[in-house]
Amino acid sequence: MSESANKALIQRWFEEVWNQGRESTIDELFHPQGKVHGFPEPDSILIGPPGFKEVHRLFHTIYGDIHVQLDELIAEGDSVAARWTTTANHTGPGLGFPATGKTITLAGSSFTTCRIGQITEAWNYMDLTKTTLDLQKK
Repeated sequence: MSESANKALIQRWFEEVWNQGRESTIDELFHPQGKVHGFPEPDSILIGPPGFKEVHRLFHTIYGDIHVQLDELIAEGDSVAARWTTTANHTGPGLGFPATGKTITLAGSSFTTCRIGQITEAWNYMDLTKTTLDLQKK
């Protein structure tokens, strides 16, 4: 696929999977043996759509109104780098404490490999520690 097609794939992933919460897009855009590194924990590895969907559901249960803004998107060959900022409301129980109603902002980056119109591997970097500490403040 072309670099522009790979960038469009990643834009669609963030828009449909995260902003719209469309679980069916995961099956379409994430390779059956695909791997996601660094989400939800730095040492996590999620394999295939079923593994990713489980964490996706959890985040959409804990956080309402998730919105990912793509701040920068760079493609070279089959690799796409994305720098993003997420905002969401902590509306559900999880992370070891009840919902706070607070809005969080989380900055991060994702580096993906795209082949045959699907994400085959991704590495994610974000600081969830600060987000969790912000939610715990009274």
